[in-house]
Amino acid sequence: MKTLFTDDKIVSKIQNKLPKLFYMAELESSRAGRVGMEVGSLRERILVALLIYKFGDKNVKTDIPITEPEIDVLVFNNPISIKTITGKNLSGVKLVWTVDADSALSFRENYKPKYDMMLAQINWNNGGFLYYITKEIQLDVFKSLGKNEYIKLPKAGTNPRGVELTAKGLKALTQQKSTLKIPIEWIKEIINYNAFDRWVELWQQD
Repeated sequence: MKTLFTDDKIVSKIQNKLPKLFYMAELESSRAGRVGMEVGSLRERILVALLIYKFGDKNVKTDIPITEPEIDVLVFNNPISIKTITGKNLSGVKLVWTVDADSALSFRENYKPKYDMMLAQINWNNGGFLYYITKEIQLDVFKSLGKNEYIKLPKAGTNPRGVELTAKGLKALTQQKSTLKIPIEWIKEIINYNAFDRWVELWQQD
């Protein structure tokens, strides 16, 4: 995985292409100017496609059982969780989606990092990063901070949208010396893109 973040040619390609592809994902998942929740799945596919491009489809497994909700892809049989966040602040990374306070508490009590994480910080018209944070780095930070400082529970009495990594935890993870990262300028390139065009073209084929 290290070569993805150290090979000058692939790093340059990521810096040039990722903003454009993520912007296309936003356009495809937008309705009346508002970006829909499905944009997260599209971004995940874009990053998985990058891994397939770099390491080959024989070495990247994407058909992950639904019983493994934290795993998004296997690269050389190494499980990876893919996360994306938008904004200049490092916050809002979901560890798990929950339906009630009890399951959130249970998750915190039993949680410990198990998989490597690929994290894209999208900061439009500004700078962000693509990070790779190994399981070992996560475990070190988790043990150092403790579960209460590492895990943020949804507020009681609200409609819970999931258990999150704390901003403090995320900052510590991204600042570790051994965390791999690529700086990215998130510029929205003006493109003529219509999410329906490819479907229309398929209907037009005989």
